[in-house]
Amino acid sequence: MADLSKFKKKNLGTPPSLNDAGNNLSAPEIAPVDNEYVDGRTKRKTGRTEQLATRVTPEFHKKVKMLAARDELKIVELIEKAIDLYENKHGNI
Repeated sequence: MADLSKFKKKNLGTPPSLNDAGNNLSAPEIAPVDNEYVDGRTKRKTGRTEQLATRVTPEFHKKVKMLAARDELKIVELIEKAIDLYENKHGNI
């Protein structure tokens, strides 16, 4: 068994008297302020559930990434816009 006598005992001292201690137990609880923080998972939730994978050339991949970064879009948003433009020009399915 482990020898616990080697550990230093912590001494917190004597507790304050009832007069010195606060009476915050009877005070109402202050609700935390809602700073309207939205975590990253909420921002990422898009409703897109299907995966689309394809092989492209390194040049095409770089071009897609650069265009998306330039316009502050996700790659999927860039593809969606490209398909919308294609359908406007050639007709919908």
